[in-house]
Amino acid sequence: MTIAAPAPSDSSPAVDGSPVDQAGRTYQVRTYGCQMNMHDTERISGLLEGAGYRRVSDGVDPDVVVFNTCAVRENADNRLYGNLGHLRPTKLRNPDMQIAVGGCLAQKDRGEIVKRAPWVDVVFGTHNIGALPALLDRSRHNAAAEVEILESLEVFPSTLPTRRESTYAGWVSISVGCNNTCTFCIVPALRGKEKDRRPGDVLAEVRALVAEGVLEVTLLGQNVNSYGAEFGDRLAFGKLLRACGDIDDLERVRFTSPHPKDFTDDVIAAMAETPNVCHQLHMPLQSGSDAVLKAMRRSYRTERYLGIIDKVRAAMPDAAITTDIIVGFPGETEDDFQGTLEVVRQARFATAFTFQYSIRPGTPAATMDDQIPKAVVQDRYERLLAELEAITWAENSKQLGRTVEVLVAVGEGRKDERTGRMSGRARDGRLVHFNAGDIAASIRPGDVVTTEVTYAAPHHLNCDGAPLSHRRTRAGDAFAAGHAPKLPGVALGMPTIGQPTPPPVAGGCVG
Repeated sequence: MTIAAPAPSDSSPAVDGSPVDQAGRTYQVRTYGCQMNMHDTERISGLLEGAGYRRVSDGVDPDVVVFNTCAVRENADNRLYGNLGHLRPTKLRNPDMQIAVGGCLAQKDRGEIVKRAPWVDVVFGTHNIGALPALLDRSRHNAAAEVEILESLEVFPSTLPTRRESTYAGWVSISVGCNNTCTFCIVPALRGKEKDRRPGDVLAEVRALVAEGVLEVTLLGQNVNSYGAEFGDRLAFGKLLRACGDIDDLERVRFTSPHPKDFTDDVIAAMAETPNVCHQLHMPLQSGSDAVLKAMRRSYRTERYLGIIDKVRAAMPDAAITTDIIVGFPGETEDDFQGTLEVVRQARFATAFTFQYSIRPGTPAATMDDQIPKAVVQDRYERLLAELEAITWAENSKQLGRTVEVLVAVGEGRKDERTGRMSGRARDGRLVHFNAGDIAASIRPGDVVTTEVTYAAPHHLNCDGAPLSHRRTRAGDAFAAGHAPKLPGVALGMPTIGQPTPPPVAGGCVG
């Protein structure tokens, strides 16, 4: 669907009516939402830089501002339109500045965005990220807002060029879209049915990242462990994890987020038996009440969920298990909420992402009877947080005295400068703040430090003794040199029917 909106009064084309040369033009991408949105931002940045744009930091007015939006989080609409409103005076002062809106909210609101904010130049959806540079050119040339929303995926996002944000860790999308019909979720309507990449294509991207120095990859999917459904292999995800174990110099593999209904024993075995797959599992619970799970159309029950956790811990006693929980879903009773607290007590989560249910227009839950009063939802939410705080603190306290291997990160510890610490993630995903001691100057993000846990808090660990060891890595070298991986589009795409495409001739072009 393409909509040509009227030209806003505060925009102007090039003097001769031709597109402005984007060489030297600058951009910023402002991202809201999940890891999938953040990964899409890497694609957007790669596309713009491939078209000649240059990224600038916050505090500088760029020539192009791209909002990569989320429609799942609470108040997503208000946040977007509020930020667009803040940009209007800048746009009035500089009519050549362009504003683009993409992501899930753009897919949902479509032409409504330029009606509510007519100073927006481009609106693009989740299925046509690759069109952004052309839409910016077209908008400048035509002095008109360009709104282009496709109903299905144009190309798999991983075929697009990428500007990675990290030298040491990278996301790799193995699927997009979702075949589930959870009543609270609008994602399937905005990202479409699940599309799976070929295993060889996923592994090619992982190898390309490792060749650039990346030590850790996270396999991404809206429902990551249903991978293989499109090409008929129910065991494909476990096989993919094992194949990642064969990639030299890949030290850590994570994945998010799996669905309990698709969790199979072979995945647990692959996690336990593949040395570079981290013993970390983020598995959304959403509710500990079978009645609420049924109303949510979550096709598992609490017994099944806890059974998976028992199997994971039997195979990997050191596994850190995290989750998502929604409080106040329509019809939730106090007994239902008590069921959630009971599952939390049994599961002993290392951490949990908790949400108060709020209406999302376009979802079945939005029109359900028995919407819970805000005060009740808030009360349950606070009681859940208190229960979780006690459990996560107790679970983290079990780490006291243990030696942890920390992949040093950027920006994980907001208080690091004040406390003199550095931060990173342990293999199980826990956040670790550590004393770098006398070797602080030689430790770079991307390096690996081993150290001993001396203090535990509900959401992090401290290691206040001197590091036991420090390993310099290629990822740390890349950080020091200022080189984040910048990959071209990986020559990949969607599964096809029939004979596979023959490999390129030696010396030929790779698309």
